[in-house]
Amino acid sequence: MRVSSGMIYDAGVLGMNRHSANLVNLQQQISSGRRILTPSDDPVAAARALEVQQSSDVVAQFKQNLGEATSSLGMEETQIASANDLLGRVRELTVQAGNTSLTSDQRKSIAIELRSRFDELLGLANATDGGGQHIFAGFMGSVTPFAGTVDYINKNYVNNVYPQNEIVYQGDDGQRQLQVSPSRSIGISDSGNDVFNRIKNGNGYFSNGYDTGNTGTGVVDAGNVTDPSAWNASVKNISIKFTVTSGVTTYDLVDKASGNSLLTGSAAPAPLASQRVFQSGQPIVLKAQGAEPSFDLGSSLKITGEPATGDGFSIAPSQSQSVFATIAHLVSALEGAAATPADNAKYANEIGFALANLDQASQNFTRVRTIIGARMNEIDSLGQLNENLGLQYQQTLSNLQDLDYAKAISDFTRQQTDLQAAQQSFVQIAKLSLFNYL
Repeated sequence: MRVSSGMIYDAGVLGMNRHSANLVNLQQQISSGRRILTPSDDPVAAARALEVQQSSDVVAQFKQNLGEATSSLGMEETQIASANDLLGRVRELTVQAGNTSLTSDQRKSIAIELRSRFDELLGLANATDGGGQHIFAGFMGSVTPFAGTVDYINKNYVNNVYPQNEIVYQGDDGQRQLQVSPSRSIGISDSGNDVFNRIKNGNGYFSNGYDTGNTGTGVVDAGNVTDPSAWNASVKNISIKFTVTSGVTTYDLVDKASGNSLLTGSAAPAPLASQRVFQSGQPIVLKAQGAEPSFDLGSSLKITGEPATGDGFSIAPSQSQSVFATIAHLVSALEGAAATPADNAKYANEIGFALANLDQASQNFTRVRTIIGARMNEIDSLGQLNENLGLQYQQTLSNLQDLDYAKAISDFTRQQTDLQAAQQSFVQIAKLSLFNYL
């Protein structure tokens, strides 16, 4: 085979270029710390690394979502905690207002602070997050959720019954969700209806009221339910009607729907012999096994003072009542006049109603805060899981992509030697010529 000088030069250049390219590739691997610089370096590992990187990016996004969820829930919890603290102050003022020795001016002074607290609570309910979205507006974050005033509520309050929309709620019942794992979305908000409006009045089972025409000094407490199953099985609207005869006060339990006595099963009023003797401060048990038909509401209440003939107190299943309505009507009671003993008894009843309703509102705030706490605990658990997943993905990527420095440096040294040998051998071969022998 005839080897020309051109072929010798081409072969030499090709060899040196190949060694130079290998040397540059190794240098890039060492400088980047990556074994795979292009998919052609290891097609299978490159494809697998892409899948793992995408999964790692998803976990990173979930981690960011968890941070945002924690921030949103923390902001909501702060607002509700502030609202609960505010209710504590309102309750202190309510207990203070229950002092029978207070003058009308002193009661009105308390009402002034309660008006301020009402506005403060309304501000908390209309709070926004850092992005300008209202926390308690549901999906309608750009809308101010609550609107109304103390005076608007009291204008629409009639005979211990609040209007359904005494404070206009302009949000909705939606709950904003955030995806925090491949299979879990978590609520990062709560509807203002659930937090501030849908609060059971009274003791949570039933609420009490007094007849506006009462002339005695009877004051009813919140009552209690000793057997919830019995109450739920035969819940009713009941009136307690009083009769005073020869210095003895008796009472009858009347079904408001039918007008019949629950003690006798006949049309009210029941004969005096069938009525029960009233003793101030003693429990009135809402039960009569000897009646036809018999009934047992599993509950009782106490009435203190001296009811007059014809006085009545109502018992009805608890209804939803906003915390705004509770504070607003308390203001109305404090600003009203109490000129007679009967007026004072009605005022005392209103104070009792307010205390019971404030306790229900505080319990509802605590319930929502408990739910928020449970979500935040779940977020912490998911955060730990995401940290573990992220670490696992990084380890897998390292196994696929990261460079074995010991091997790479050894290969780099070998390629340097190969290149130097190619260069030196080319120089020697290039010197070979017949002209040297002429």
